[in-house]
Amino acid sequence: MSSVQDAARVSTPSANDVQLEKAEERAMTRRVLWKLDLHVLPPLALLWLANFIDRTNVGNARIAGLEADTHLKGNQFNTCLAVFYVSYILVELPSNLILKKMKPSRWLPFLVAVWGTVTTLSGLVQNFSGLLAIRFFLGFCEGGLLPGIMLYLSTLYKRHELQQRVGIFYASASLSGAFGGLLASAILKMDGVGGLAGWRWIFILEGIATVLIALTASIFMPADLASAKFFTEDERAFILARYRAADAIGTSAPLSEPAEKINLDAEKGSEVRTEVRPAQPIIVNHENEKFEWREVIRGATDIQVWLTAFSYMGIIISLYSFSLFLPTIVAGLGYAGEQAQLRTVPPYVPAVVLTVLVSIAGDRLKMRGPFILLFLPIAMIGYIIAIVAKNNTQRYAAVFLIATGIYPCGPCILSILPNNMSGHYKRATATALQLAISNSGGFVATFSYTPDQAPKYIRGHSITLAFVAMAWVFMAANVAYCYWENRARASGARQANIEKYQELWDTGKTRAPIGDRHPDFRFTL
Repeated sequence: MSSVQDAARVSTPSANDVQLEKAEERAMTRRVLWKLDLHVLPPLALLWLANFIDRTNVGNARIAGLEADTHLKGNQFNTCLAVFYVSYILVELPSNLILKKMKPSRWLPFLVAVWGTVTTLSGLVQNFSGLLAIRFFLGFCEGGLLPGIMLYLSTLYKRHELQQRVGIFYASASLSGAFGGLLASAILKMDGVGGLAGWRWIFILEGIATVLIALTASIFMPADLASAKFFTEDERAFILARYRAADAIGTSAPLSEPAEKINLDAEKGSEVRTEVRPAQPIIVNHENEKFEWREVIRGATDIQVWLTAFSYMGIIISLYSFSLFLPTIVAGLGYAGEQAQLRTVPPYVPAVVLTVLVSIAGDRLKMRGPFILLFLPIAMIGYIIAIVAKNNTQRYAAVFLIATGIYPCGPCILSILPNNMSGHYKRATATALQLAISNSGGFVATFSYTPDQAPKYIRGHSITLAFVAMAWVFMAANVAYCYWENRARASGARQANIEKYQELWDTGKTRAPIGDRHPDFRFTL
């Protein structure tokens, strides 16, 4: 008996052994994530910083003399802003569908380098048609960046590690508003150098910096986990296994091979035996998935895409109008030149801090939508104060509330679809389509704040307030849908999804993973 007990003790790991193994696993996890963060997040933060500076520097250039020097009249400035979104929207989905083939570590920096070149050329425009053309090509270059970043990050991190990483690079968008104002005020001191106005130097120098940022990012960013050279062989095997295990429900399903009939000896009258092979899981990993139009259609018809897209549209209208017209609003409060540029900086400070904190909390609590429902009312209060304000101090205070309520919502809503869509091409379609629909709000943003409203901009604030309220309603609907669907799956009401997928597989209609159709897959609220 004692020998049996000794053998059992030898074959069964002790509690200390288990704890040691878990401690080693945690240490390895921290090490590989630290390496991954170090090589991915700084380059992405720089790319996104360049994106927002290049997109919003036109607002800084406007109050530095752009309109007068290019002889713009009426709403021509707003038209130039609007045409940017036409080309921006057109390229988002195609860019995401080819991202895997082109390699994100090359494709994303390439886009940034091209638009940096276009931005530099913006400093040479002389009239309305020239500015219109430049803004169109700028949108064409920039459109693929954000959906590409989101898709790229979803191939590197587990579902509930994603938002805090998005928050870090997204906070650079908030920072860009502050940095753009400081940079613009410094560059304006070059007014007259080389015979060029200060606003032209804003475009030229920031465009050159963008190209340098793109070249730097391309050096550090890995194409994917399997080819990341900064991992050791053990680390690479560990992080790949870790990612695949986390995504196992979305990549595999217990499929049964068709029954195989075997006739042993029909001529001698032997009976025919039917042999059924046991169910085998079919695993389709991210790197092995092939393009299918069926997956594109699945992504385009998912209700979460449309609910979050219209919610994000309301957020974007506030976000874009805020960043584009904050310098103009501040100038309308009685400040001019460098003083106006510098006073665009402080409202972004609480936005940056809260964007990061909310992103970390969102991953830990595994929630997205509830944070949006919490913060959007803060922005609504800001717009209401701006509408009823009696003096410049009240209007400037309202700007702080608007930034505080809007910016933390960005990483939350951007993380919902990468969390809730499984399968590379469905996720690629969903994230790009969400952004294409929501970015159409850019048209509203550019025409909400027209010059005739200065300095109160009551109509612009009222329009934006209505869209922020719309964003809250659609997000509440998405949270309710995810909650309802999770309850249905927990009760066993979606078990038929496996049979439907089995039929598609057997008939050769799909070779994509079962993805979020799996009844054990749970949506993030």
